[in-house]
Order: sequence, then C-alpha cells, then structure tokens
Amino acid sequence: MAGRPSAAVFILHGGYETGLEAPAPGALNLPGLRMLPFARVVARAVRGDAGVRVQRIRYTHRGWNGHREDPLHDTVRALDDLRKEAGDIPVVLLGHSMGARAALHAAGHPLVRSVVGLAPWCPPGDPVTQLAGRDVVLLHSTRDRVTSPLASQSLTARARRAGARTCLVTIPGSDHAMIRRAPAWHHMAGILVSGLLGLTPVPKRVEAAFELPPGATASEGTLPLGGLDAGEPAPRRCGAGRVGRR
Repeated sequence: MAGRPSAAVFILHGGYETGLEAPAPGALNLPGLRMLPFARVVARAVRGDAGVRVQRIRYTHRGWNGHREDPLHDTVRALDDLRKEAGDIPVVLLGHSMGARAALHAAGHPLVRSVVGLAPWCPPGDPVTQLAGRDVVLLHSTRDRVTSPLASQSLTARARRAGARTCLVTIPGSDHAMIRRAPAWHHMAGILVSGLLGLTPVPKRVEAAFELPPGATASEGTLPLGGLDAGEPAPRRCGAGRVGRR
C-alpha cells in the first residue's frame, strides 16, 4: 500500500521447531501459503480505512531454533522499520502456530496493541509479562494434534493475571492446518482484526471476556465459536466451556 499507514496488520505464518535454512520460495512455502486467505480476508475487512497496511512477515530461517527465537527477531525488525517510517501507529499481529508464538513474544513492542493467535504454539513457561495492556485472542481447534489447545487456554489465564485482556475461542471439528472449517477461521480472523483496530465492534462475548478479573479461571475466558458474531448480546457470564483433549 502506497503512502504512510495509520495502522497495520502483520501476518505471521507457521514454521518448524528447528531449521536454519531459509523458508522455501513461493508456492513451496506451505506455511506461507496457508496464510494467504487470511491476508485477503483481513485486507477486505479493513478496506474501509485506506490507511491500514496489511503486511506479511518474511522469515530469515524456517524454524524457531530454541533460544535463537529467529521469527521473533524478524518480527521485531519489521516493527522497528514500520515505526521509523510511520511513527507510533497501532499494530495487530495475526499469527499461526510458530507465527502465533512469535506474535505473542513480540507483543511487548511499543507499536503492538493486539495479538490474534491461530492454533498457537504455547510451550509451558513461555513469558506473558509482555502481554500486559494488550488485547489477546487465541483461536484453537479442540482436535489439534500438533499444538495444544489446553496450553492456549493456560496461556490466556496466565496472560490475564499479567494484565492482558484476553480470551480463547474454541473451534470444534477442525485441525491444526485450519483446513476443516476454514471459512470459520477466516471469518473470525477478519472480524477480530477489524474489531481490535476499532473499525468495527469487537464481538460482545469477546469484549465481555476481556473484562474478566485477573483471577478468573481459564474456563471462564474460554468461548465456543458458535454465536460470536459482532452483534450478539453479551451473556451474564462468559465462556464456561472446556477445551476438549481431542
């Protein structure tokens, strides 16, 4: 997008636990291809505001690589470059799997206002203090066999105690690659990113979960996918559903 942006959405694709080689180019980069529909949906969702830039992060290496945390550094560099160009504008990070982990780790950057994590990789013990003051929504299939929906649920509870406004949305009957029920993933990503940028209302049950007290249980901040359209009225209590183990 030409011109100086007033806000931005960074798209972070998945990857591998280890891998120092560069990501495969073009159509051979399957994790990158997986995020193209999300980039298109988000671009449509924010097109009413011509100042919002939608940008895909390019990784130097295909893996996380332990303490190197390579995708995190790629993301921070892109955020620093954007800040030099446009100043202190709001950024939403939208990441899948390893990309979601990088987004969560990078959330302490001054530009980042919100994170939307799709089937995120959330190892126990990953930091959450950088999420204080941020809006964090994680989406996870209850049947994910690659990353753990229970770990996502745990991270949202820890992040809430650290000062984040957060919740987990469960998507039953899907998978880690987001192929089954793909329209649901795409739709939720679009309305969440648009809402978190303030262009449209955030789904009311998500907003209600954001207002939960720090000591709320993990299950209280867990919302089933059904009925999360932006116009739905908020219930008295938010998200008593449990994440399944399958």
